Amino acid sequence: MQIALAVLAAYLLGSVPFAMVSSRIFGLADPRSYGSGNPGATNVLRSGNKKAALVTLIGDALKGWAAVYVARQLGFSDTVLGLVALAVFFGHLFPVFLKFKGGKGVATAAGVLFALDPLLGLAVAGTWLFTAFAFRYSSLAALLAAALAPVYALLMHGANAQIIFIGILAMALIGKHWQNLQRLMAGQEARIGSKKKG
Repeated sequence: MQIALAVLAAYLLGSVPFAMVSSRIFGLADPRSYGSGNPGATNVLRSGNKKAALVTLIGDALKGWAAVYVARQLGFSDTVLGLVALAVFFGHLFPVFLKFKGGKGVATAAGVLFALDPLLGLAVAGTWLFTAFAFRYSSLAALLAAALAPVYALLMHGANAQIIFIGILAMALIGKHWQNLQRLMAGQEARIGSKKKG
């Protein structure tokens, strides 16, 4: 029962849409109504309001970190920590509060990884930052960081149960960015900081 409650609580926390919250706070339009239509920090940035985008980024990352951190403080096993990590992450992807149409999970995944292993989180975040600054594509940065997350975990800790959860998270992230990958290949993907359209 405790495990089920922990997983449910993590999912509900993950479902909190900080893109919507920050847009309300800063008096912005619904982020689903412009740009990519994605309720996430990168799309909120397209509104031109950097503070709102930062609040979204921090909120989405913190919920991922908090879910895993609290579960660890409660003494749950590594397997349960993995389930909690996936629950908060999939809560962001498929939030009950937005009719199961959520964001792409990059910030929440980063928060989860930092809570599971700060060094792993730094490696993945560093990959995202380098790629984003070098090429100015958030989606490319997310795809590369997601693909390398299980590799980094394997190199750091060897094969263990945690690799399975990180692998599932990585595959889900790549799946959520599949259309972005197609646009990247077609040269049609929007760069970081591009303004909202129509």
